[in-house]
Amino acid sequence: MEKLIAEASGEEEDGCVINLPDILGGAKTFELVAKFCYGVKIELNAANVVYLQIAAEQLEMTEDYGEGNLVSQTELYLEKVVLQNWQDSLRALQECNGVLPHAEVLSTTTRLIESLALKASMDPSLFGRPVVEDGRPLQSPGGSVLWNGINTGAKLKNASSDWWYEDISNLSLPLYKRFISAMESRGIKQEIIGGSLTSYAKKYLPGLNRRQITDDSNSHIGSVSSGTILSEEDQKLLLEELDHLFPTQKGLISTKILFGLLRTAMILRARPTCISNLERRIGMQLDQATLEDLLMPNFSYTMETLYNVECVHRILEHFLAMDQARGGASPGSVDDVHLIGSPSLIPITVVAKLIDGYLAEVAPDNNLKLPKFKALAAAVPDYARPLDDGLYRAIDIYLKAHSWLADADKEELCMLIDCQKLSLEACTHAALNERLPLRIIVQVLFFEQLQLRTSVASSYLVTDNFDGSQQLGSGLLASSDGGWDTAVRENQVLKVGMDSMRMHVSELEKECSNMRHQIERLSMGKGTSTWGSLSKKLGLKMKSQMCSAEEGAISKQKHKVDKTKDRHAKYNKTNH
Repeated sequence: MEKLIAEASGEEEDGCVINLPDILGGAKTFELVAKFCYGVKIELNAANVVYLQIAAEQLEMTEDYGEGNLVSQTELYLEKVVLQNWQDSLRALQECNGVLPHAEVLSTTTRLIESLALKASMDPSLFGRPVVEDGRPLQSPGGSVLWNGINTGAKLKNASSDWWYEDISNLSLPLYKRFISAMESRGIKQEIIGGSLTSYAKKYLPGLNRRQITDDSNSHIGSVSSGTILSEEDQKLLLEELDHLFPTQKGLISTKILFGLLRTAMILRARPTCISNLERRIGMQLDQATLEDLLMPNFSYTMETLYNVECVHRILEHFLAMDQARGGASPGSVDDVHLIGSPSLIPITVVAKLIDGYLAEVAPDNNLKLPKFKALAAAVPDYARPLDDGLYRAIDIYLKAHSWLADADKEELCMLIDCQKLSLEACTHAALNERLPLRIIVQVLFFEQLQLRTSVASSYLVTDNFDGSQQLGSGLLASSDGGWDTAVRENQVLKVGMDSMRMHVSELEKECSNMRHQIERLSMGKGTSTWGSLSKKLGLKMKSQMCSAEEGAISKQKHKVDKTKDRHAKYNKTNH
């Protein structure tokens, strides 16, 4: 200032006027500098120390012009006070936003970031922050509080690793990126980094916090929770930057957050590479998604469908590729009995059920074309579906909503269903479903009869084994104590078994009879001779077989009861 005054005094005779337009911090900072020059005591704090340090350097207020000048005073305060305290370091770093190039020259920004990164990896009670529990400072029995690392008697508890998320989210994106880079250089766990990135995204991308109602005419998106409003362009840039910062490992970012980011990226028209990266990240952990996550509306003006089926198809392809790369099960290995239900099949089985549920939700959309629906349904491997009930339900809904489809298209779509993998309930429903092609109904009825025969045979086998074990058990009891109570109890068990078997066979006979009437009704329009021979091939003589089986089972049970009564009579004669 002496130089400026000397130069101005030589030019102007009436007075001296100098201009200082480049003083950083404006008039308020210059007022503090002027007070310091006149010996007025000024108060340094985290909010003004950065501006005062830069202004002092700019005005050359160094030790060369006096001991304890403003440059040394601000440096001493920065080193001894600000860098030792979390809140002061954070406040000073935020003040660097307005003078970032000048703060970089003095290395002030780097020192503050390194200080914060060091403290974020340590116990917060060691640098001027009280240990909190349930939102309140941790207190000792006498009421004292842990503060500035001084243990006043309370039991020190481990602080949560995410305590700094909210504070750091107040930084601007350039400073936040440098902070995250400093944390990674210190070897902080990737899940902690992922948690901080998620917290930062939630604060400035409101689509992650609530369901948005989009408007075709310039919908402005702002963050209500944080009070910080970002333009759509700023949100798009933020989202694309966060995409580069997210960890690549599976599960470090929740699937719901990734779907929210993908939905926001589509709304904001982010770069295709950003959308593709998010789809790939979701595909890595698709087995953790829910049906609600998959139901993403179409935000494109060129697509007619209500939901973005193509996006879900791409995500599924990423998942299948990752599953094969991780050594997932192949169709050949699944035939092994020991591999069915193994942990390696759980993720793809969960995804298959999820996709079937998604197909059922999007099936009523009249604008959903058959090739898209069929391609998504066929993308799931056959071995991923233990049962095809979910796929059958989705196809049935689609056929109901698209009744104008040609018979050939219906049959081609229904060929995706493996009738052997339908449950008995699904078979019964399909046999009465008029929307299905006739060829599919015949296949369903055929395999349903096979299931009924298998059920009857297995029930007979179980009953015989049960009767044998009962006879063995009753014989041992009779030989040990020979009591009358044991014989009576055995007789009651036999009667109950006979009644239950009669009821079971009667139910199977009714189901078979209903099936026979259905096939006879279908055969009336197709010719008697052809359908008669077909009914014989399908095994429609189940009723007589069931009846004979029932009579045999009942006669067998009666024979056992008679033998028991004879044994009881002999027992009475012996006792009397």
